Amino acid sequence: MKVSGFTIVRNAVKFDYPIVEAITSVLPLCDEFIVAVGNSEDDTLKVIQSIASEKIRIIETQWDDSLRAGGRTFALETDKAFQAVSPDADWCFYIQADEVLHEKYHAVVKREMLLHKDDMRIDGLLFNYKHFYGSYDYVGESWQWYRREIRIIRNRKDIFSYKDAQGFRKLPNQKLNVKLMDAFIYHYGWVKEPTDMQKKIKNWYRFYVDENWVSKNVPDQKEFDYGKVSSLELFTEGHPQVMKDRIARKNWKFDYDISKRNYTLKEKTKRLISNLVGYRIGEYKNYKMI
Repeated sequence: MKVSGFTIVRNAVKFDYPIVEAITSVLPLCDEFIVAVGNSEDDTLKVIQSIASEKIRIIETQWDDSLRAGGRTFALETDKAFQAVSPDADWCFYIQADEVLHEKYHAVVKREMLLHKDDMRIDGLLFNYKHFYGSYDYVGESWQWYRREIRIIRNRKDIFSYKDAQGFRKLPNQKLNVKLMDAFIYHYGWVKEPTDMQKKIKNWYRFYVDENWVSKNVPDQKEFDYGKVSSLELFTEGHPQVMKDRIARKNWKFDYDISKRNYTLKEKTKRLISNLVGYRIGEYKNYKMI
């Protein structure tokens, strides 16, 4: 079995993305790893080049910042990285620049890839998610966070990155048939020093809307307000080993009253119905579990 990892990254230093941690967290499972490094305004390319692994292959790309409809640029760049994997790879492991796989799941993921390698009914493998917010001590509890997503896919030309690269589909525009694994991706996209988080948010919106919208709708403030969140819960487990140094360097404090449950009326209704019928009504699922 051959596994190719792939990711995209741009301005990782400027916006403090844990890209090194993301790559190294899945590297033990991969035979090669493709990193599509976009045109950056910082030392992102040097950071990727500094990772001591012969598995890594870098391709340099130019992002089209004008493709704002639905964050299309992210998907196009992801497809560039996907298309660069070796043709003889069986599985392709996609990881985003703010996602990390805990080493405790390595054995599970490898077992599942081996188990389903020759079952061509299965297009990909599905992960559960933990979305960290504010600090490394809290995870999102509200259903506004997506619960699962595809991160391992077949090495097939009919599979493509969907919308803003959150997931994948296959031609002409069908959901992938997937198997759910007993493994989590840790998403750290909402854990940054508040000043860096505010910069990231303003930059992120520019891939979806024009500058005029950003100036009118994104608060002109120095620090991001982490207090505007509906519901969190404490994270009581251990973080991935690759994140230990980053977490030790954390230089801000965030506390949240986990007894707060500021659900929207829509979520309250969904939770009530789900308690009655036994599953989540209206959950976003860009896949078909088999």
